[in-house]
Amino acid sequence: MKLLRVENDRHVFELSKGERDLLAIAVGFYPVIPSAHQRLSKSSQPDEANQRLLDEALAEQRKENKKFAQDLLSNAARFRETEECVEMTLTAAEIEWLLQVLNDVQVGSWILLGSPEKRPRFSLNSENARHVLAMDVACMFQSELLEAIHPNP
Repeated sequence: MKLLRVENDRHVFELSKGERDLLAIAVGFYPVIPSAHQRLSKSSQPDEANQRLLDEALAEQRKENKKFAQDLLSNAARFRETEECVEMTLTAAEIEWLLQVLNDVQVGSWILLGSPEKRPRFSLNSENARHVLAMDVACMFQSELLEAIHPNP
């Protein structure tokens, strides 16, 4: 994936057809971070009413993000297919949203792999291979999107 051009607030990216499929797979994993992972307090006795409010707010945010993910990937106007590639157009706000979704996929996959400090801290097998793939693919797309909106001088 690479940034082709910026027109007004629209960023036009070039993806191979395989990259488009990988993006759809990675976004399809969302949400990955387990709900119980987001604690209001690290103390053993968090305020249950406030924790419940946090859980409800996070659930609502996940629901909105999931809908946006489905809309993003199913919007044919966002993707223009050529013989060689696919052009994907995103606004700056959509890029920020996509970064949040991909971060959830990357961090959530890392959590499900046991939060390893180094690789390989786990044995790759049929149980965890999808999390490794999701983590790496999400990281790849995050890097490309971040480079597009914050290019290195």
